[in-house]
Amino acid sequence: MKKILLTLSFLLLVSCGYKPSAHYIKNVIDGSVYVSIIVDAKEPENAAYIKEALHQMVLTRFKGSLASKETAQNFIIASYEGTSFTPISYTNGYITRYRAEIKMEFELKGVKMNFKRKIDAEVEENINASSRLSSALRIEAIKRGMAKALDQFLAYASTNGVLVQERLDAEANVTN
Repeated sequence: MKKILLTLSFLLLVSCGYKPSAHYIKNVIDGSVYVSIIVDAKEPENAAYIKEALHQMVLTRFKGSLASKETAQNFIIASYEGTSFTPISYTNGYITRYRAEIKMEFELKGVKMNFKRKIDAEVEENINASSRLSSALRIEAIKRGMAKALDQFLAYASTNGVLVQERLDAEANVTN
């Protein structure tokens, strides 16, 4: 039964013309990429995480290659602009749950396209009474929020790639 459902799902995706986001990213980013990180001075420890996550995104989702600043054809500049924490639940006067809002800005300077996008990502986390655990949870919440922001950047870049593809297809139809 599972094989039949899997086969039907696959056929549905193939028949409707589904293409993964990496297909459309080539309309936005084609060639090598250099990643630059600008980090809020209050939290410099997050720079390494952002850079590693962006490198992974370029390699796996964009199907691109990384290059040095001097040889890259495209540049992604990610700015981490800080995090704000808002308590959303209390028990006996103690905060038990909070919302973390992570502010980032992405800029793409590419061969095919340039754009800037500010992204605010939110995550909600439970918090324990132990301040030691709370500190670790805070860092984990920031990382999860950054991962959401990176996914939103990918979605935005993919959407731009779809729009470029539609324009190219329309131009090809006009000339035919």
